[in-house]
Amino acid sequence: MDKFYVTTPIYYVNGEPHMGHAYATTVADTLARYHRLAGWDAYFLTGTDEHGEKVSKAAKARGLDPQTFTDMVSSKFREAWSILGAQPDDFIRTTEARHKKVVQQILQAVYDSGDIYYAEYEGLYSVGQERFVTEKELVDGKLPEDPGPPELRREANYFFRMEKYREWLIRHIEENPDFIQPAGYRNEVLGMLREPIGDLSISRPKSRVPWGIELPWDTDHVTYVWFDALINYMSALGYAEGDKYQKYWPVAWHVIGKDILKPHAVFWPTMLRSMGVSIYQRLNVSGYLLGADGRKMSKSLGNGVDPLEAADKFGRETLRYALLREISFGVDGIISNDIIESRMNSDLANDLGNLLSRSIGMVQKYRDGVVPQVQPASITEREKGIAARATALPAEILALVRELKIQKALEASMEFVQDLNRYIAEQKPWVLFKDQQNDRLDTVLYTIVEGLRVSSVLLEPVMPEKMKALRAQIGLPDNQYKLEGAWGLYPAGTLLVGGEVLFPKLEQRLKEKEQAAQESPKAAAPSVEAPKVEAQKTEAPVEEQFETLPEISIDDFAKVDLRIVEVLHAETIEKADKLLKLTIKLGNETRTVVSGIRKWFSPEQLIGRKVVLVANLKPAKLRGIVSQGMILAAENDKGELDLLGTSLDMPSGTQVR
Repeated sequence: MDKFYVTTPIYYVNGEPHMGHAYATTVADTLARYHRLAGWDAYFLTGTDEHGEKVSKAAKARGLDPQTFTDMVSSKFREAWSILGAQPDDFIRTTEARHKKVVQQILQAVYDSGDIYYAEYEGLYSVGQERFVTEKELVDGKLPEDPGPPELRREANYFFRMEKYREWLIRHIEENPDFIQPAGYRNEVLGMLREPIGDLSISRPKSRVPWGIELPWDTDHVTYVWFDALINYMSALGYAEGDKYQKYWPVAWHVIGKDILKPHAVFWPTMLRSMGVSIYQRLNVSGYLLGADGRKMSKSLGNGVDPLEAADKFGRETLRYALLREISFGVDGIISNDIIESRMNSDLANDLGNLLSRSIGMVQKYRDGVVPQVQPASITEREKGIAARATALPAEILALVRELKIQKALEASMEFVQDLNRYIAEQKPWVLFKDQQNDRLDTVLYTIVEGLRVSSVLLEPVMPEKMKALRAQIGLPDNQYKLEGAWGLYPAGTLLVGGEVLFPKLEQRLKEKEQAAQESPKAAAPSVEAPKVEAQKTEAPVEEQFETLPEISIDDFAKVDLRIVEVLHAETIEKADKLLKLTIKLGNETRTVVSGIRKWFSPEQLIGRKVVLVANLKPAKLRGIVSQGMILAAENDKGELDLLGTSLDMPSGTQVR
């Protein structure tokens, strides 16, 4: 059986869990789930880094001793991952005896090999990063991630001969192009290594930093926090003789943020080389999370989204989906409440949730809730195409996940869901029922329900509870399926159960939460997302009825400023397959609008067109471009799209009423 081992950064406990932590943990948890679903033996580790100067200062500021402080904050991380649905196989703390023992064992071995020496050093010291820095690392006199400049320090410490392994590390990176991903970070590390990197100070005087792991040969010094913390990836496995270590370490993948690239890509490999230990397999580096204003999330800017608040508001699995669907791993990505809500409404409620409710309703109305057998004589090329896509998707999804293209994996999964919705619109089961085309109706209904089963498997690593709830609604409460290329596994003759709306839109969700809070204070706690499945008759969709969004008043409508605008220029956006950058004329003003219409229109087709713009929409940054409004469009059941506009000669800026 193939093995897979994935770790998050070990989170520093000088602060509480934030969205950056939540993103990395969700990525690692999802990676482990995809691999397990595909039949791999997967192991997922996270934990907290609890030593060092910053922790000592943070504890003192709270009037607590360091151990009490770290116990308190570490428990918050453990609780946060439970609330967000992450299920690590182990949660390690660097204050645990098992970790301290391994750190001291490794320190002694490296010291005995001659790779650690004692020396006095004077240099610039970053308190924020707890390390000495060089002038060339500074931007405007400080590290980009630090609030202030480094301070000049002179002290005697123990040093690790890191420079000794620089040429080896260059060769290892060049000979293993997948070692650091994405490739841009690989090039960044090679750039660091073009010049001497010097040796690494790996101790601090206990008189100055009392909170740390003592050096085994000199108890007047404690271990530098990075030399201590990085070893967690092995100490948690029982280095060096433990069965887990032997099984998982050779296939280790680290998931980190780009702000800790140097320690993981330079310190850690050279430490492992000195120890005589094989190097981890992959370093996967994510970008920064940005607020709605396009700047890195931070407390001082107030532009962040609290992950626990978002999980409570939208549902934890909606948050997981939005993070992974919206952000391309490795590059900076924007996440906001508006973005989460948009994904909730469009992808989950409109596409997947609507597909489920329509499918159950039709089977209940046309076949008394029992999923019929496929009638082979009535199978067309359309059903064969859906089956072929369902069979091919699992391997494609796993390949994308192995490349950390989780966003693309979700895009492909949701395209399959969207195609099932198109299939319903094309085949019109209500017409087949009316015309008594029974064999054809049976085949169509089975195809839809089996498609739902496949969709639930493709999306399970991201939304495990919701997808199990989906399967329960289609009569498969206990069935577990592998991420494998298979079609036709749904047992015909199964009675659909139905249940609650899988993905209520935000307004309905908040209304239900408010009602639950009034009925029982306990119900107001953060949602754990497992929808209760009850045997009930789901209202069959009557296709003649048209479902609208919740009603609004004329005052609400008056807030939307719709204007006729003219497209002056249009161009494609690099690495954005769906987007076009439009320059539009609004009266005497020109604006830039980013629109996801590239699939339907070439830039040349748009120039000169009069279209309708939501002119007072809050600007948003897409692919680094500030978009000032939204072009209105409509799509039919065949997937054809057109822009709303006018054939009259109306001047740009004309208000639509």
